Amino acid sequence: MDNMMETAKEYQEYVNQKSPNSPIWKNCFNAFWIGGLICSIGQIIFSFCLYKGLDETTSGTIVSITLIALSAFLTALNWFNKIGKIAGAGSLIPITGFANSIVAPAMEYKSEGYVMGVGAKMFTVAGPVLVYGISSGIIVGLIYFLFNAQAVLV
Repeated sequence: MDNMMETAKEYQEYVNQKSPNSPIWKNCFNAFWIGGLICSIGQIIFSFCLYKGLDETTSGTIVSITLIALSAFLTALNWFNKIGKIAGAGSLIPITGFANSIVAPAMEYKSEGYVMGVGAKMFTVAGPVLVYGISSGIIVGLIYFLFNAQAVLV
C-alpha cells in the first residue's frame, strides 16, 4: 500500500513537472479588456443610435443585429477564432459567442451540402442552448401564470 502511495505521488509530481503552467492572470486580463472592448463597441453603437433620435428599444435591437453580423463576418474570415484564442471567455459575450457557435459549424459542414451539411449541423453547438433556454422560459412562464391566474381571472 505504501509503495502505491509513493507511485501516486511520483506520478503527480511528474504530471506537475510536464504540464505547462497556465498564465491565469494574463488570461483574465485579456478576457477582461477584449470583452470590455466588445461591450464598449456595443455601447458606442447604442449611444450613436440614441443621438440620431431612435428610442432605446430600437437602439438595443440595432446593437444586437450589428454585433451578431460583425461576429458572423469575423467568423467567416476566421478572425473570431484568433480573437477567441487571445480573449478566451471574453469573446464569448453571449450574443457574439452565440453567433459564432452557429456560423462556425455551418461553414465547417458546407461541403456536405446545404440541407444535410449546413442545415443539419448549424445548431450542433447552439441547439442545446436554444432547447434549454426555451424550455426554461416556458416553465417560468407557466409558473408565473399559475401564481397570477387569480388576478387574470378576476
